[in-house]
Amino acid sequence: MAEKTVVLYPSLGVGHLNPMVQVAKAFLRRGVAVTIAVVDPPGKDPVLEAAVTRLASASPSIAVHLLPIQPASTNEQYSNTALRMLDELRLASPVLREFLTSLPAVDAIVLDMFCIDVLDVAAELAVPAYMFYASAAADLAIYLQVPDVCRAAPFSFKDMGDTTLPFSGVPPVRALDMPDTMADRESDLCKRRVHQLARMPEARGILVNSFEWLESRAVKALRDGLCVSGGRSTPHIYCIGPLVDGGVSGESGERHDCLEWLDRQPKQSVVFLCFGSGGVFSAAQLKEMAGGLENSGHRFLWAVRSPREEQSKSGEPELEALLPDGFLQRTGDRGLVLKNWAPQAEVLRHEAVGAFVTHCGWNSALEAVMSGVPMICWPLYAEQRLNKIHLVEEMKIGVAMEGYEESSLKAEEVQAKVRLVMESEEGQKLRERAAMAKEMAADAVKEGGSSDVAFYAFLKHVEDEQSRGAPNPAIK
Repeated sequence: MAEKTVVLYPSLGVGHLNPMVQVAKAFLRRGVAVTIAVVDPPGKDPVLEAAVTRLASASPSIAVHLLPIQPASTNEQYSNTALRMLDELRLASPVLREFLTSLPAVDAIVLDMFCIDVLDVAAELAVPAYMFYASAAADLAIYLQVPDVCRAAPFSFKDMGDTTLPFSGVPPVRALDMPDTMADRESDLCKRRVHQLARMPEARGILVNSFEWLESRAVKALRDGLCVSGGRSTPHIYCIGPLVDGGVSGESGERHDCLEWLDRQPKQSVVFLCFGSGGVFSAAQLKEMAGGLENSGHRFLWAVRSPREEQSKSGEPELEALLPDGFLQRTGDRGLVLKNWAPQAEVLRHEAVGAFVTHCGWNSALEAVMSGVPMICWPLYAEQRLNKIHLVEEMKIGVAMEGYEESSLKAEEVQAKVRLVMESEEGQKLRERAAMAKEMAADAVKEGGSSDVAFYAFLKHVEDEQSRGAPNPAIK
């Protein structure tokens, strides 16, 4: 496929752009030219601008094309930012169509799961459309079943509490662990999301950022057709992961100071706490976390963000004010608190790290898997509660913070789970299982591994689709 061109189309936001960049790199390694089409809404997003600039500098082989769109509407008309995002993506479809027709050839488009409307553009232009699913295969199995389960449920998920939902291929899922976007089936947002999920089987194939060994039951359920009803067939499933950013310490590539600190700690002795860009806690919750860490007696590295109500006042958290009186002094010989950010991938790979307290974002989970680090799961939003179920119940490489459904966890629970993973026989089993997952992840992505073979099978499918298809109207 040396002369082929594939267009990648992520959803809005850096959190969707970054995983697609890893897909782009996988294409480039196999000699396929790629362009990432990035939706550019009105009003400059400095985070997105910075990410695109970094991408152009770090990976000049990846072409990036911005798709400017008009405002969706006024702020007051949106009860939810997710609705605004879906409207902006819909507005971007004709702009994307114009871009596709301007290219000399388009052999396939790979779209984000939120960009389902683009299936219509691809069909009109006779361009094979595939989906990149950046989260777990088990999440995909659930999402494909949501339209039927949601329709058959006696109430909205938000009113069903601990009730177990009937999903195939995954451990039991409680209604309260479903993403907030699907909680109220009478809401416009839920109706839009369910409509999108119902259209996912229209893709020619789905690339999944996971690997077969890690999620064998979910992958089997997908391939056996257990997740799609109504006589429709399941698209080809290609597990091509784990695809994650290698991570660098800073803009200029210098080594972060926290890594020097880790160099001085014993092997597997440090608990690392990091909750992603959206991982924001109240001041009261930060104090409980600090109490649990202090009372556990273990070494820790903790990235702290300001509570949401404080973020507009200052760019950096005031640690002395947010944490208990004297905490930093009392724990200074065994703990390090960072403001806002840590070089997560590099920290997880450091041999001093023995456990990872995480929000269960899939990218973070994969980084832990690739580093062989067991997880203490504290899911916060989106699909993270589902990921917690897979990591704890199915993969057995994590343990859950009990009470994460509430707005506050007590210091005693933080202390108990840190000690469980770092000291107990159960923690040792988690460590052994995590070490095996690390080995299997490395096997999957190496030449001839399951994910490498799957990617080539996907490229062959694109080639076959092109040879079977009609002349491509996008080619001028």
